Amino acid sequence: MAAETLVGYGGEGEGGDGAVGVEAAFQALNTIIQLHFEKILEKKRDVDTQKKELWRLFQLFFLFLAVVLAAQLGASPDRLQCRHCWAPIGLLSLAHLAFYVAVAQTLRCINGFKYQRRCHKLTLALATDRLKLLKLRFSSSSSAAAAGAEPPPVLPSDFEIHYQEPPESYLGKFKRSWALHFGFLMCTFGFMVSASVVLLCF
Repeated sequence: MAAETLVGYGGEGEGGDGAVGVEAAFQALNTIIQLHFEKILEKKRDVDTQKKELWRLFQLFFLFLAVVLAAQLGASPDRLQCRHCWAPIGLLSLAHLAFYVAVAQTLRCINGFKYQRRCHKLTLALATDRLKLLKLRFSSSSSAAAAGAEPPPVLPSDFEIHYQEPPESYLGKFKRSWALHFGFLMCTFGFMVSASVVLLCF
């Protein structure tokens, strides 16, 4: 991150507040672009890893629910009666609570990595646009320089790229994801409790 701080986020570059060379400005922007491109790939790998972990949690959770239902279906009426329904309901409550905590932690990691990846994408897009503008500017000024005119100087503000963040509305997708998983968990809990009561009491 040292190079990122030096040339991309308000650092002084090669000339402090004065002009710098064109090649130095191009190199600074190329460094920023390469850095953020690598960060985007890194965050994507992190998101994929956390998604695999989330899928594994769902598999274990549904396997546990299937075992509980199978145990209730296979139990004889003499051994497991309506007055015993508190046992599977309590077990299901603990299982859903543990599953919610595990999913919440995984979702927090996924949303954090997605947010960071979005920031790197925005910064990468800004740096790419700035590089295109700088190349266009000096390609057009090269003709004037050939005619004897002095090319315009490159100031630090021409290649300084500050870290970009998405608007507040972007966080709404994370809230919807939380609401979706919480609603799914409540529906699953309600179904399992109802099924336990029906199997044991009716």
